[in-house]
Amino acid sequence: MKAIIVDDEAANCENLQHLLQTYAPDVQIAAIAEDVDTALTAIKHHRPELVFLDIQLQAQSGFDLLKQLGEINFELIFVTAYNQYGIQAIKFAALDYLLKPIDIDELTAAIEKARKAIRQKQKNDRLNYLLEYLKDDNQTRPRIALPLFSETRYVNISDIVRCEADNTYTLFMLNSGEQIMVSKTLKEYADMLLNYGFLRSHQSHLVNIAFIKSWLREDGGSLFLFDGTKIPVSKLNREKVKSILTAQFKL
Repeated sequence: MKAIIVDDEAANCENLQHLLQTYAPDVQIAAIAEDVDTALTAIKHHRPELVFLDIQLQAQSGFDLLKQLGEINFELIFVTAYNQYGIQAIKFAALDYLLKPIDIDELTAAIEKARKAIRQKQKNDRLNYLLEYLKDDNQTRPRIALPLFSETRYVNISDIVRCEADNTYTLFMLNSGEQIMVSKTLKEYADMLLNYGFLRSHQSHLVNIAFIKSWLREDGGSLFLFDGTKIPVSKLNREKVKSILTAQFKL
């Protein structure tokens, strides 16, 4: 698998190369680029199957590189030392990212996902979605990418009624009645949707406030949704949920 590293810090490049040689020897580094212009040239010349891209590159960013590429036909793994910078957009596009210092297990897992996508010759529409997301940070109907076995579904956040944990999976219930199972934990999506009108009522439940009809006092408190579903509220979250609902509905 031919790859390119785009990072403006030589020590980081050397460390990643060492990790790849040790834990993923089939990944062959064709070039290393330290800025957007050098990266553009390297990608067009080598046509890599995989690119490791640092988010911050001197005066520009990895996103600037993607915007200039046009058609994107490689897999991409973001690498960054900044937990917040651009991570929300990357998560919403269901793309892989690694935080520095790089965790070996996370690196090998991300590479394995890239291998699978390359073998299946999947079009990397997640990158195109990321670029669309970055164009308009104030979308009137923001969407989230949900990676499935054979496709990636793009769902309007406003259409998600609730999410329910199923071990390490998350089940999305949509307003249409459709249900989508995704192989990521509920915590990941709770973090992503925190600022989009969702509340965590229980360890296993994440609810869109727009679909809450009433607060039921029975059994210490539960949420009653417009579709007739009752959602438990844990004792730990009870006061927080009541506070959020009070502020939301000016009770």
